[in-house]
Amino acid sequence: RGAAMGFGAVLAGAYRPAPALAAGEDTVEVYFGGGCFWHVQHEFVELEKKLLGRQGKQLTSRTGYAGGTSLGKEGRVCYHNMQGIADYGRLGHAEVVGMKIPVDKVEDFANLYFGLFTKYNIPGMDAVYDRVDPMDKGPEYRSLLGLPGGKESPLYAAIERACGDKFKLVAGKGNEPDTLLKKTVYVMDTKAFPFHVAEVYHQFHDDFQSASYGKAYNNLRTDLYDDNILQVTGCPDRY
Repeated sequence: RGAAMGFGAVLAGAYRPAPALAAGEDTVEVYFGGGCFWHVQHEFVELEKKLLGRQGKQLTSRTGYAGGTSLGKEGRVCYHNMQGIADYGRLGHAEVVGMKIPVDKVEDFANLYFGLFTKYNIPGMDAVYDRVDPMDKGPEYRSLLGLPGGKESPLYAAIERACGDKFKLVAGKGNEPDTLLKKTVYVMDTKAFPFHVAEVYHQFHDDFQSASYGKAYNNLRTDLYDDNILQVTGCPDRY
């Protein structure tokens, strides 16, 4: 993923809920993952802007980790680091993007998620949809999503409609292997497998295989930190 980047320990960040939404708006916390979380966050931020009219501090999409059965000391989950502190891969977690969205928009966000996968035509195999960055291999990059209640959630029907026949949706039990070329997306119960926000330097980051998303996007990192929406987690500030 390129050279280490750090803002100092003070920016090894955590997440506070975004400012309250309009009164009476029913919302739900969900997450989606598949491959590197940098480009996934950007796509969901853009959808929050376009579909929900959110800007700046109202945006809730954050990079993070989920799907593992273990936590580090003090409940931490961290990116790979030289100290080996609460390494998300060793703890069984994968890279995801978490967000808080209106219940009636879950299908729209799921449509975007399943649309992020690209079609591969591999000799000797049926056509398969999978993540756009297959060079990132390992359980840390597996495909998964999180809903309250998992496959038992009343929102699961919206996920099924968005998925169609692209993937097999499997109830996640934690610490799953990589899904590359397996046509599988794990569905996690967010109560059993909650979202753990990533370090501040991983928020609103340019993707390694795309053009820069621009300073306005990148600066959301410091803007939200300065407004105390992003906070420290105690994870190392570099990898």
